[in-house]
Amino acid sequence: MTAVAGDGARSAPEVAAVTRLGSGGPWEALYGYCRVVRAGRLAITAGCTSTVDGRVAHVGDAAAQTAQAIRIGLDALAEVGAEPADVVRTRMYVTDRMYADEVGRAHNAVFGAVRPVATMVVVAGLIDPEHLVEVELEAWLGDR
Repeated sequence: MTAVAGDGARSAPEVAAVTRLGSGGPWEALYGYCRVVRAGRLAITAGCTSTVDGRVAHVGDAAAQTAQAIRIGLDALAEVGAEPADVVRTRMYVTDRMYADEVGRAHNAVFGAVRPVATMVVVAGLIDPEHLVEVELEAWLGDR
């Protein structure tokens, strides 16, 4: 992960420090966003897909794409001090409802014991037509 402009503490003491990290992914600089932002006790990822080294991994396999996207999100959260057990919310965007069961089961394989709140939405498409799923993660770090 790489730090992104605008990092650091705010001047007002009541406002928590904000950390912004980018992964170097192909769309981050182009579209102006970070992979993960930690604002005080809250850490949030951008939408994570199964994009590895600029290419879609696991083409045609929604479960494997979900597992890869979750791994990318968890790796980003780890960079700001969060663990899988800290995840309190997930959002999953799937390009066809026929993928819902395998995406949900891949989610359960990681978060079954954690049981964050979750939303799964069917969307018309994602940025690359080979993406079948996109995942967002939110974590609460308590007193850390």
